[in-house]
Amino acid sequence: MAFYPARIPTLLLISILCGVVSFITTNFVMPRLIKKLNDANVVGKDIHKLSKPIIAEMGGIGILLGFTIGMMFGIFIYPSLKLGLSIVLLVVLIVGIIGMVDDLVQLSSKEKLIFLFIAGLPLILISPPEVGLIYMLSMPISVSIASNLTNMLAGLNGVESGLGVISMTSLTVACIVMGKYDVSIITFAMLGALLAFLRYNKIPSRVFPGDVGTLIIGATIAAVAFIGRVKIIALVILLPNIIDGFLKFYSAGVVERQNHKPTQVKEDGTLQAPPEGFKSLIRMILRKPMKEKTVVKILWTIGVFFGLIGILLAFILPLDPI
Repeated sequence: MAFYPARIPTLLLISILCGVVSFITTNFVMPRLIKKLNDANVVGKDIHKLSKPIIAEMGGIGILLGFTIGMMFGIFIYPSLKLGLSIVLLVVLIVGIIGMVDDLVQLSSKEKLIFLFIAGLPLILISPPEVGLIYMLSMPISVSIASNLTNMLAGLNGVESGLGVISMTSLTVACIVMGKYDVSIITFAMLGALLAFLRYNKIPSRVFPGDVGTLIIGATIAAVAFIGRVKIIALVILLPNIIDGFLKFYSAGVVERQNHKPTQVKEDGTLQAPPEGFKSLIRMILRKPMKEKTVVKILWTIGVFFGLIGILLAFILPLDPI
């Protein structure tokens, strides 16, 4: 059967355009942002390299900017969706600001959870009218938990942004399959920004996302889960992060990042999990020494596996009732 562009729903075309705008914005900003961050000494060591190169930090500002411009474009083109899109944008912006603060002063785990819960409160304004207090409170709670989960599975070049691309691609396809073209504006906007950022974050990284970049991925997933009524699908897509978070909490409880023992780098450049310390998804993969690129590819493959399950569920599951 021939494919006719005229048959594509208008909202889907707008969603794609939002993703393109986000990609162009982040792609344009990143080289300049990297230079500014290096000049301002907002940098950190890449501890998973033998040479320990100095890399620009807080590059997630570029993701946040691209997402913001893409969302504003969607709001301008389709003003009837202004309320929902504006609230999601507000939540992600507040989460991004919290991420910047965390990058600069290192918030405690408890402080981060509380601030992220507060950041998610505006979502209550677009909750269904028939739901109760417990459901409404579950929205900011989910933002707090999901943001922390996407922030925890991190540390290797391209892991966070790559898994973010996979998650957003899976959510985007799932929303399109279910006819949620209005929600796909959000996922396309984040996907475009993450794709552009990944060019600079993949091995060898020129920039790290920082918490400003990792936290907003989880916040976006949580927001889409509720307003798109795709909570089960979002949960499945987040399973790599959930597994990682469970392993860390089960083995060490709540451990502040400054107390973490880093993965060791051997003389041949391979990574090796330390003999002691908490468990994690990365350390489960590193049962034997591996190159960083290999570990990242395995993590991406796990993400793709759960992403495909999420897409499959979009074909067989009805929308969440609320």
